[in-house]
Amino acid sequence: MMAKRLLSVGATLLLLVFAVISFFPIYMAIINSFKTQGEIFKSVLALPTKLHFENYTGVFDQLNLFHSAWNTIIVTVVGLAGIVFCGALAGYKLARTSGKLSNFIFALFIASMLVPFQSIMVTLTKVAKGLSVQGSTFGLGLIYIGLGVNMAVFLYHGFIKTIPKELEEAAKIDGCNDFQIFTKIIFPLLKPITATILILDILWLWNDFLLPLIMLTDVKNYTLMLSINMLFGEYNNDWPKILSSLVMTALPVVIFYAIFQKYILKGIAEGAIK
Repeated sequence: MMAKRLLSVGATLLLLVFAVISFFPIYMAIINSFKTQGEIFKSVLALPTKLHFENYTGVFDQLNLFHSAWNTIIVTVVGLAGIVFCGALAGYKLARTSGKLSNFIFALFIASMLVPFQSIMVTLTKVAKGLSVQGSTFGLGLIYIGLGVNMAVFLYHGFIKTIPKELEEAAKIDGCNDFQIFTKIIFPLLKPITATILILDILWLWNDFLLPLIMLTDVKNYTLMLSINMLFGEYNNDWPKILSSLVMTALPVVIFYAIFQKYILKGIAEGAIK
């Protein structure tokens, strides 16, 4: 019993250390976002002597964060809707279709997950320019669909294979066609894995920097990450405004993740034991 207690205490302390290490950068960003530039240079670890809320209000006027947030929301919503819709349909069809062609197409989806983005970056830019989607937030969302649907197909494919086919056979007897079977029978059962995909992809789409950087050419279409990047100068960086804008940008997605993160494990567990 003593050995088990010591092991439990040791594991708890180890987890506490990892939690502190993980939270430390967030703590540093928050406390320094309320300081002046001079206070940050004097001591990064010290608490602010006075809370400078003007760092937050000044960012809204300088970067027009509301407009940048709206652009980010458009990109995120378009990307998520396309990834879920296309991924669920493709995963369902591939999971319920046997044969070499189906296996080959599924293997292509899996293989595309192994391709680094940097290796297709130049080609993707030329294709986007040829299709006239470069420079628009809606076009950026469409590109995210193509880049993220492979993971969605992989997750949906594994989850759908755990759903009994007898449900679909019963629906066919009742007169449902294939699309009705998917929308009324299958897709409602995919809520756990859909929640998992939404959580993972919203973190990616909301915080991505590289793809918007090479696709968006007009300042009025900038996402939050690109707008914050404008605060970095060649010779001087306005760290109070940079940190305050990063805190405000991260806050919505952190709250969303904290509320729905339980669905990640729930989706994986239900897919394994269904």
